[in-house]
Amino acid sequence: MPPTPKNRTAASSARQPAAKPAAQCGPKGHAAHEVRIIGGQWRRTRLKVIDKPGLRPTPDRVRETLFNWLGQDLSGWRCVDAFAGTGALGLEAASRGAAHVLMLEQDSLLVRALQEHVVRLQASTVQVQRSDAITALQRLSAGSVDLVFIDPPFDGPWFEPALQAAVRAVPVGGWVYLEAPQAWTPEALQPLGLQCERHLKAGAVHAHLLQRTA
Repeated sequence: MPPTPKNRTAASSARQPAAKPAAQCGPKGHAAHEVRIIGGQWRRTRLKVIDKPGLRPTPDRVRETLFNWLGQDLSGWRCVDAFAGTGALGLEAASRGAAHVLMLEQDSLLVRALQEHVVRLQASTVQVQRSDAITALQRLSAGSVDLVFIDPPFDGPWFEPALQAAVRAVPVGGWVYLEAPQAWTPEALQPLGLQCERHLKAGAVHAHLLQRTA
């Protein structure tokens, strides 16, 4: 990420990611019992993960690729980690300079663990909120954030509602990161006002970096 984001106007504060090719990532494998922050001020910090069925921390190599796409330095960005889970995405963004990270999680045990991480790291720019992710996204002011992470449980109906809410929360030119069990096609994304700029498949997971176009 260049020190000064490109194409900033009074009407839109969307950031531009670095134009880097997608790296090839291996399968996700079994759920880890800790996650490692890869870059930024908390680089190499390890955080314990609750052993909870269905909890899928985004693997180190996928996160590394994602933040290569975004340009490494997120100074000044406003981010939302919906379906935060372990907090790996949101804490990574905060470590790399994000001005504010809102972490949304409904499970009380995970919320407590996220709050403990924030205290341990003295992460003053991170806010943990126990709430339904889609409802909380819908309540955000239109165009008020630069990047929304969406990584919901794969067995639920949350993908399209979450994308619809995220599109409203970011300005035109803003970014949405999506993990899903299948690739989202241009035909499915176009009606939502989204375009896929980067995509990789890691095991059974498809990671997408989407940009709001309308």
